[in-house]
Amino acid sequence: MAAQLKEVENQALQLSPQERGELIHRLIVSLEGPPEDTPEAIAQAWDEEIVRRVADMEAGRTQWIPADEAMSRIRARISAAKAKAANAD
Repeated sequence: MAAQLKEVENQALQLSPQERGELIHRLIVSLEGPPEDTPEAIAQAWDEEIVRRVADMEAGRTQWIPADEAMSRIRARISAAKAKAANAD
């Protein structure tokens, strides 16, 4: 299976960025299934979530993390995941 996966990966990397994006979308849909709601309902839910999060920030119910610290944490997680993946191969 690993050889087949590698072959599919090599073929996918030869696609244009737009084609790779479409492939990614199709693969995600194949894992998650189609959306349960319409695009409009999903957009409305995100609008409501944004309003809720802004209200939480304005009320002081959230912890603020400076962007450089957040990016450092993200980079550390990515590095750890890459190291773990490299050790698994």
